Amino acid sequence: MNFNQVTIKDIARELGISPSTVSRALKDHPDISVETKKAVNALAEKLNYQPNIVALNLRQKKTNTIGVIIPEIVHFFFSTVISGIEDVAYQAGYNVIITQSNESYEREMTDLKALFNSRVDGMLLSLSRETINFDHIESLISKGVPIVFYDRMYDSPHTSKVIVDDYAGAKEAVLHLIDQGWKKIAHLMAAPNLKISTDRLKGYEDAMQESGLKSNKEWVVECHSGTFEEGKRATKKLLALPNPPDAIFANNDPMAMGAMMAIKDKGLKIPNDIAVVGFSNWFFGELLEPSLTTVDQPGFEMGQEAARLLIKQIESKDKDHLQHETKILKTKLVVRHSSLKKGGSK
Repeated sequence: MNFNQVTIKDIARELGISPSTVSRALKDHPDISVETKKAVNALAEKLNYQPNIVALNLRQKKTNTIGVIIPEIVHFFFSTVISGIEDVAYQAGYNVIITQSNESYEREMTDLKALFNSRVDGMLLSLSRETINFDHIESLISKGVPIVFYDRMYDSPHTSKVIVDDYAGAKEAVLHLIDQGWKKIAHLMAAPNLKISTDRLKGYEDAMQESGLKSNKEWVVECHSGTFEEGKRATKKLLALPNPPDAIFANNDPMAMGAMMAIKDKGLKIPNDIAVVGFSNWFFGELLEPSLTTVDQPGFEMGQEAARLLIKQIESKDKDHLQHETKILKTKLVVRHSSLKKGGSK
């Protein structure tokens, strides 16, 4: 999707008709034929024509509103991020518009377009699991729209970012499992196009390698949706292998919960037969039986930092020489009972 401004004159020139005819066709004027209306509307959609000229003309005027695109509002981690964003934004006098991509690339593009037309002063964005093309974002950046990424991002040199140290968090989690005596550790990996997924995979691989343990390729399973159901399915496959793992490190807590369900369905005990560690520290982890060892991410702090960086960019007097920043927040391993060897201590 391209956000470069397309005018009525561009559409008129392309179709060989007058700008006034285009204008009336877009307004569904009765004097214009059905065929002309169809042709005008089809081209307008193809060129991503934005009829909201008022919004474009007012681009330089502040609305004191920031837009937020969240992959999943039901995700506990992202709900804490929203709280952090609102905490800073409201204190600074900004309203917040929240949209949900629902892990869809198409929805993400639609949300960006809607926020742009709502004349937000800037946007906070965490990529969907499906996003592998970034033209829709680069187009906004080229128009001078301030954007700050949080958690999920790509390597754009023109934006600030707030992320957690996914590599260190994953490595610490796997080293904990190894320290407990587990040697055949599997990894439930999330969508491979997300940097958080590859960073957590690298942490897992390096922990195994540095500890002198072999990582069986069959023990790394890609789970693109990152859901409870996918974690359960992947774990059933792992347990059916001729050489099954004795521990599982999951990319997130829902997948870890799915893994625990599959292990219990198999009649195995956690952690006596197989250990499980998650990532995100969802609120339900402590309520599971056994309670789930996981990596805590500072979601509230991430939201605060992202909002601060965006507002700083919005209010900067010298936007041409703005220094973009990357803030990396530390994770914390929360050791519970799902990873401890029998008789082991926290």
